[in-house]
Amino acid sequence: MSLPRRRIIRLVATIAIVTVLLGALSFPALERHYMRQQAAQDAVPLKLAVEGLRATVERYAPLPALIAERAPLVGLLNNPNDAGRIAAVNEDLRQTAATVKATDVYLMDISGLTIAAASYRDPGSYLGRNFNYQSYFTQALNGDLSSFSVYGTTTGERGYFYAAPVEDGERIIGVLAIKFNVAAFESIWRGANSEFMVTDRNDFVFMSSRPDWHFRAIRPLSDATLRLIAQNLQYPIDRIDLLPITSTPLNADAQSVYVEGTSRESFVLTSQHLPDLDWTMSALSPRRPATLNALNTLLIAGLSAGLILAALLAYFLKQARQDEAFAKEQDAKRRLEVAVAERTQDLETALGDLRQTQTDLIQAGKLSALGQMSAALSHEFNQPLAAVKSYADNATAFLERDRLSEAQDNIARISKMADRMATISSHLRNFARRPQQATGPLLLNAVVQDALAVIEMRLASEGGEIAYTPPKTEVWVTGGHVRLQQVIVNLINNALDAMEDQAKPVVRIDIDGTTLRVRDTGPGIAPARVANIFDPFFTTKAPGKGLGLGLSISYNIVSDFGGTLSATNHPDGGAIFSVALQPATPVEVAAQ
Repeated sequence: MSLPRRRIIRLVATIAIVTVLLGALSFPALERHYMRQQAAQDAVPLKLAVEGLRATVERYAPLPALIAERAPLVGLLNNPNDAGRIAAVNEDLRQTAATVKATDVYLMDISGLTIAAASYRDPGSYLGRNFNYQSYFTQALNGDLSSFSVYGTTTGERGYFYAAPVEDGERIIGVLAIKFNVAAFESIWRGANSEFMVTDRNDFVFMSSRPDWHFRAIRPLSDATLRLIAQNLQYPIDRIDLLPITSTPLNADAQSVYVEGTSRESFVLTSQHLPDLDWTMSALSPRRPATLNALNTLLIAGLSAGLILAALLAYFLKQARQDEAFAKEQDAKRRLEVAVAERTQDLETALGDLRQTQTDLIQAGKLSALGQMSAALSHEFNQPLAAVKSYADNATAFLERDRLSEAQDNIARISKMADRMATISSHLRNFARRPQQATGPLLLNAVVQDALAVIEMRLASEGGEIAYTPPKTEVWVTGGHVRLQQVIVNLINNALDAMEDQAKPVVRIDIDGTTLRVRDTGPGIAPARVANIFDPFFTTKAPGKGLGLGLSISYNIVSDFGGTLSATNHPDGGAIFSVALQPATPVEVAAQ
């Protein structure tokens, strides 16, 4: 490996190492970005949960005051030993609790003693219990509507309490309290993708979708706070524990937290404060999606950088190889140019020889066709010659006898025989002459008529018929008159050869647009031979009856005109050869 290549590889390797280090350094910031996005997404379900909690809590707020206005409650507080009143109020409170879906509704006198309760039938009923130590009782006894969250010291259920004073005129004679169980919220939260918890003003968790977080403080509680909890029996003091949470702020309402436990759990914490209740509700979604998103982003960036570096490496190495090979390429190019010039000269010479050979083959094909028609030619010339000899003898005899009119008639007949022989000679001379290579517009019907004149001698000698109706309008095509005439003569001769075993062969010629078709009623073309029918020296005729050049020469002639020559079998028998030529713009008729 040359020195420049080694330098290129070292440079690319250095860039790759720097890219990896930058990715590792940027991972924490990228992870925090995705955690903030995750917190923004969690804010929506958190808001819905907050609104649901607030709506439920506020739904129970006016109930104590409404129930406290009932006259039977005043009657019982004024006559606490009336068994009939106790039974009636107990049942009334039970039905009320069932209607409003409260955990319990109970009535206390001014001493805090419960004298009636909706749970009067239950073993853990509040009947006979004194709650004068509860803050919600003392506040209601002072005439205020109060609320309070507490761990139920009687039933063991976590509940939320509302209380209102029961008044007799302007005198407060008791307190009515209503309790609902907060566990219903938690059962709904457990179906969400995030964990939820609600803390009070002391950061004490009293509601959560995770039972192992209940009655745990997310920060150490002061001795004064613990004494107040113990005094009010708000929470079970023996169960209060610290929930070890380590947090890192992400923004004003979101944090990244680690919760210690049997397994260290990572969350994105999103909070919303409820000022009217002095609670804070938090949604904790697993941090793993943000970490995976950050890793995926770095992976995609790394792969992209790797592809770019690989492309740069390939490019630089290619440039180095090109520089190294440039001198060799220039030298090889010079040698190649010399070789190409020499080869081009050889090819031009060979091409000239090929063109001459093709011309010779075309001429040989014509002479071969004339040879096949030699018998007909002999008949065509011998008959007029014999007639001329007879007419000449007659004219001499008539002149000797002074019969001038009969002599003149015989001399006229001799002239007609001479014209006939000249016409035959003209067609043969035109057919046999070497064609010019130039092509141009020509009348297709005129070429067909000249070809029919050439073939007429064979028809007269061997028998046969040409079925041809000239087109009603002039058809102009691109080609050479003599060469196209040869193609048509070849196709007619082949058609007659294919029907040599027929008594009266008929060759059908028709013109459709600029396509000329020649059809015979012979045996047709064998399927295995269709692909080779235009190959040089390929023939289906008996030995001595052809070289197999006619169709090949015709195919090349038509191709030179920009047309196509094709062959197929007719459904009713026989073969069809189609000559499709290029149309031409009409011009003044000139000799071809």
